[in-house]
Amino acid sequence: MAQTAKWYVIHTYSGYEAMVKDTLEKMVVNSNLQGQILEVKIPMEETIEEKNGKKKVVLKKVLPCYVFIKLVYSNELWFMITNTRGVTGFVGPQGKALPLTEDEVKRMRLEDVVENANFNKGDKVTIVSGPLDGFEGIILDLNDANQKAKVKVAMFNTETEVEVDYVQLKVLN
Repeated sequence: MAQTAKWYVIHTYSGYEAMVKDTLEKMVVNSNLQGQILEVKIPMEETIEEKNGKKKVVLKKVLPCYVFIKLVYSNELWFMITNTRGVTGFVGPQGKALPLTEDEVKRMRLEDVVENANFNKGDKVTIVSGPLDGFEGIILDLNDANQKAKVKVAMFNTETEVEVDYVQLKVLN
């Protein structure tokens, strides 16, 4: 019976998310778990911060204190992960790991993939989600492997380059 990998949520101490992600990724390599633990993510989003009168785009954690992990669940992995420094446990009833539903995975944008992305350099686009929702711009560069586009948008009376996921873009006619 071949199990499929599902997304789970791990709760961490505040500020330990990156360390936990790093530790788990090293554990995957050191213990040869590539077939069981497929991905470890800390969902981030771009926000605009103002500091000393200057505005800039910064990455912020969508859900502080949480790390998302795609794995083929086993009691052995549960034990290894819950005993990782900085991890308080899995999110689920009584600390039992509860996989995310497909709808939750889509909503958290853990696996957004655009089929047949029909973007070209120079296309005029509008951003349809995220902190830059409603901004229009021009595609400067495309990265099909990561499904990201560099877009030049006009904000605060200056032109700024931002990196946006394909799923956040819509081509304007």
